[in-house]
Amino acid sequence: MLWIMRFSGFFSAAMLMVILSPSLQSFPPAEAIRSSHLDFHLRQSVPLSLSDSHTRFLFRRSPSYRNAEQCSSSDSKFSGRFGVCDPSLVHVAITLDVEYLRGSVAAVNSILQHSLCPESVFFHFLVSETNLEAVVRSAFPQLKFKVYYFNPAIVQNLISTSVRQALEQPLNYARNYLAELLESCVRRVIYLDSDLVVVDDISKLWRTNLGSRTIGAPEYCHANFSKYFTSRFWLDKRFSGTFLGRKPCYFNTGVMVIDLVKWRRASYTKRIERWMEIQKNDRIYELGSLPPFLLVFAGDVAPIEHRWNQHGLGGDNVKGSCRNLHAGPVSLLHWSGSGKPWMRLDSKNPCPLDSLWTPYDLYGHSH
Repeated sequence: MLWIMRFSGFFSAAMLMVILSPSLQSFPPAEAIRSSHLDFHLRQSVPLSLSDSHTRFLFRRSPSYRNAEQCSSSDSKFSGRFGVCDPSLVHVAITLDVEYLRGSVAAVNSILQHSLCPESVFFHFLVSETNLEAVVRSAFPQLKFKVYYFNPAIVQNLISTSVRQALEQPLNYARNYLAELLESCVRRVIYLDSDLVVVDDISKLWRTNLGSRTIGAPEYCHANFSKYFTSRFWLDKRFSGTFLGRKPCYFNTGVMVIDLVKWRRASYTKRIERWMEIQKNDRIYELGSLPPFLLVFAGDVAPIEHRWNQHGLGGDNVKGSCRNLHAGPVSLLHWSGSGKPWMRLDSKNPCPLDSLWTPYDLYGHSH
């Protein structure tokens, strides 16, 4: 059981330690798979060679984590006839891009370190660039993963301007297309942002009971939900009427458990795209990829404990601000907002809680 020691004052917070039970030591993930989805796009471009990639992205090799002897049989199971369709796998989807690659690598490292059976975790990496697979393979030589090319043109004409340019990047919208990108045999997936670390066994999150719902996420019903949409939205019943009969609450789309079977059956991708089309013409929100998810799912989300998304550690878009942990236990630390821990650490101006991200950072030869 994970717990984090109480701390007081700015400087003592910087020394905060994550304490884990003896059962959460480590156990190695298995052999990687190359994605056929990416082959065509690799042939159409000239990716960086492995040596060029290493010149730009210097990541140390992750340790081989091995946590429980009862997990060791899954390596041979994976190499058999099941592959990605192995029903015992835990599926995790994360985007990879140049700007956030350091965060994605740290997120993967944290998941492997704290998973009771890391070899049972299968990673689905969504990319719009074709030169990152070799970097991941070098850092995690035994990782089970597959790379999926997300064509930016799919959403280029649907994206409207946002309060932050970073929120306008097409890859932010790749989560909307997981049901189409991933194999049909993948029935459930955990979607995670690149600016977080997991400090608990991710299989606990995987076992979330969604009931009749399509997605699960920590909800924050005390938040001012109205601020996520413009006054035009609330004044026009054609738009605001979508919430009739629902009690909408804010949830952060950086941590979601998704039932892909229900998603495909209800064509939720098309529903999200429809709201993005409306936004282009009527300007009903100011943020990026979050509001369409709220419009489709808010009020119909399977609640997950808040411990699985201690978000806002990036300062909630306030440059230079630092946040403390919310009260209660912690299983996942999320630097949502404009301040990313690797950027603040490199600038020699970190926030106290950035020290909790550092142990999972594989960038460079040493810290």
